[in-house]
Parts: sequence; C-alpha cells; structure tokens
Amino acid sequence: MADTKEKSYVEDIDRSVYDIRDEEHDAYRMQEGLTPAIVDQLSKEKNDPVWMQQFRLQSLQIYNEMPLPDWGPSIEGLDIDHIATYVRPNTKMQNDWKNVPQDIKDTFERLGIPKAERKSLAGVGAQYDSELVYHNVRDEVAAEGVVYTDMESALKGEYADMVHKYFMKLVTPHDHKFAALHGAVWSGGSFVYVPKGVHLSIPLQSYFRLNAKGAGQFEHTLIIVDEGASLHFIEGCSAPKYNVANLHAGCVELFVKKNAHLRYSTIENWSKNMYNLNTKRALVEEGGTIEWVSGSFGSHVGCLYPMSILKGDNSRMEFTGVTFAGAGQNLDTGAKVVHAGKNTSSYMNTRSISKSGGISTFRSSVVVEKNASGAKSSVSCQSLMLDSESRSDTIPAMDIRTKDASIGHEAKIGSISDDAVFYLMSRGMSEEDARALIVSGFADNVSKELPLEYAVEMNNLIRLEMKGSIG
Repeated sequence: MADTKEKSYVEDIDRSVYDIRDEEHDAYRMQEGLTPAIVDQLSKEKNDPVWMQQFRLQSLQIYNEMPLPDWGPSIEGLDIDHIATYVRPNTKMQNDWKNVPQDIKDTFERLGIPKAERKSLAGVGAQYDSELVYHNVRDEVAAEGVVYTDMESALKGEYADMVHKYFMKLVTPHDHKFAALHGAVWSGGSFVYVPKGVHLSIPLQSYFRLNAKGAGQFEHTLIIVDEGASLHFIEGCSAPKYNVANLHAGCVELFVKKNAHLRYSTIENWSKNMYNLNTKRALVEEGGTIEWVSGSFGSHVGCLYPMSILKGDNSRMEFTGVTFAGAGQNLDTGAKVVHAGKNTSSYMNTRSISKSGGISTFRSSVVVEKNASGAKSSVSCQSLMLDSESRSDTIPAMDIRTKDASIGHEAKIGSISDDAVFYLMSRGMSEEDARALIVSGFADNVSKELPLEYAVEMNNLIRLEMKGSIG
C-alpha cells in the first residue's frame, strides 16, 4: 500500500494521502437524482445489452416501491436526489499504466497501487469514480485460464452468457432498498473466473477510489471459483472528505464451487461523509470454503453484513473482522451465515473499537436449517471502548431448526487497562503510542490474516484513528 515501512511514532503518519482531492475533470457526470429517464440515460451511456437495460428499469421500480429499513443507524442525511449516480472519468480503461491520465495516475501512485502490483499481486484493477481506469493481470496467471476483467467488458464480451447467468442472482433487487438501487445504477467493478483446479498463490486486487463530490459509487464484483480451485481477492476502498454526503452501495457476489477455496479481504477507509451501504454474499458448494477478512475504518454511517450460504455438505465459512468507530461515526457491521448442507461449519471472530463518542454495533445471524445435521457454529465478539462517551452493542440472532447442531456465542466488552498503559510508558513510550500499540494488538485477529503490506497499512490506520486525525 502507500508505504510499507512501519511508522515509529503516531506523529509520522499523514492522513493527507487519502484526503487529497483531485480537481474534477470528469468526461461525463450524470445529473443528480434517480428517475427512469436518468437510469435509461445511464444504460445508453454504458451501451448495455437489452436485458440489462430492462433489468435496471425493473430494479428502479422495485427501489421506488420498497421502504427504507426501519432498523439500524439513521440515514436521514442521505438524500438520493442530491447524489450523482454516475461520473465517468476522463479516460477509457487502460491495461498499460503509462497510458492512464497523469492526475488519476498520481492518486493511485500515492496509494501505492502500482507498487503493490509489482511486488505482490497477480493482477490489479483500479476504479476511479464510476469506471475502471486500469486493469491488468500477469501473463502467467492469464495463461492458466484465469479471467480477471472489468464487469462491462465481461457483460458484452465472450463471458456475456456467464454474467447473465450469475448477475444479481445471489443478491437480488428484492433483497432490500439499496440492493434495488444498485441494480438500477451499478457501474464498474470486477469479474473473476478461476477455472477448475487452478490455485492462485498470489492475490488479485481491486481498488475503488471515489473522488467526485456528492456522488455515489455502485461497483459490482462477481467472482466464480470453479471446482477444486483457490483464490485470494483483496478489495481496497478510499475517498477524500467533503462537506456533503457521498454514497457507496456496491454489491459483491461470490460463487464457491465444490472443494474450492476463496478468501475475500477488504480494507475500507472511506472518508467520514460517506454512507457505506454495501451488500456482500457467498454461495458455497460441497466441501468449499469462504473466508472473509474485513477491516472497516472511516465512513459516517456503515451497514455491512457479509452473508455466507453453506449450501453443500461439509462446506465451511470463517469471518474475521475489525471495526473502528470514532467521532461522528455509527458503524453497524457483522456477518450472517445459513447452514443448509450437512456437517457444515462457521466461525465468526470480530473486534470492535469505539472512541470519542463513536457507535459500534455488531450483529450476527446464524441460521441452521432442519436438514443441516452436524452443523457447527461459533461466534466470538470482543469490544473495546476507549472512553465513557462511546458505545458498543452486540446483537446476536440464532435460528436453529435441528437438534443435531453445536452452536456457541461469546461476547466481551472492556476498556484499556491503566496498568498496561503505565507499563509501556515506563518503557519509554508516550501515552498516545502506548494506547495505539494496545489497540493494534487487540485488532491482530485481522492484521495477521492480511499480506504484510496491508497489515502495515491497517495498523497505521489504527494509529491515525487513535490520534483522532482520520477524516
């Protein structure tokens, strides 16, 4: 990422790499709001096939008919009539970095994307506002039959039938209001197909940057890992801070076939004017494994609950997450799992940190269907509150429909020990550094699961939060 050298002092860390706003040189910006005419115009701008044009309009109708959720954090500050749903940057997608416009290239250079690609990635996609501006995959990876391209190319190219078969079949527009919104105005995102038996030893990454003020980003990620194959996919997100609301309502659909393995890692560092209302879901076949690794920082309001459907016998799921809610933030996160096959297993291991009045809520949902005999599920949630102003809640839900299941839930809430801070200060650390070190250790369930560059980046984000300088 931006700088893989661990910083020694909190003061060394500079938030400005994320907050730099590029001057907007958009090639096209859709008018604000959401009407059939706007959606139709978006579809024409993107040269959609007929079925997608109809799908968008149907999704808009569903959106207009569905109520807002009556639970979770308030989203009163979000007015879709003042959100531009499509902003096209001033470039077409490139597969050679030197052809990307300099202003956009500078942004991703600062974030370390090309550097990460050269060092440790099998392929990378970079999205700027509503469209991908760069996409590349290593020759040796492509030679194995791995497909990694932007969604628009997949929609209209040789994988069009595959996209039509899978697109928004797992997350449908009927799921909730913002899934319907996504179906109407989605743009950008990545399509990945890993053929049978192919094991990628190094990750693929997509990085999403929202630069435009008062805009939305609605990328769609569709990943299919075929029988016996394996993949690690990394998703990074960031945006500069504005004094108006921005919206992120992306969608991730993951299909894990028989005996396949997928790890999906996310480090989200949205600015604190962002409403992050993302939807992620995985369908896991017999003997398959889905692993979620999630670090949520930034955003004003966040609602994110990755869901795994363990359809096949002996399929398994792991979710490892950390959430940091600071001043002015209400982060409502968690995970869901449905055990449908026999002898399935799931494990959720989360940490939430709140300070300066931040609100952190963890929701877990475990459903064991009546035919899912031998199911095992364990949920562990630990919360750390750094002051008396902050709030942390754990809301577990369990729906168990068979007697042949082993289910456990554990929740702990605590604060930083004064003795631990005193001990570290006696070793020469400042109080600020001591507290930052303790919090980094508390969140190591996620950092130790990430590649080195991303683990360092996450620890630096924690230190920034402890200093109170993010956003």
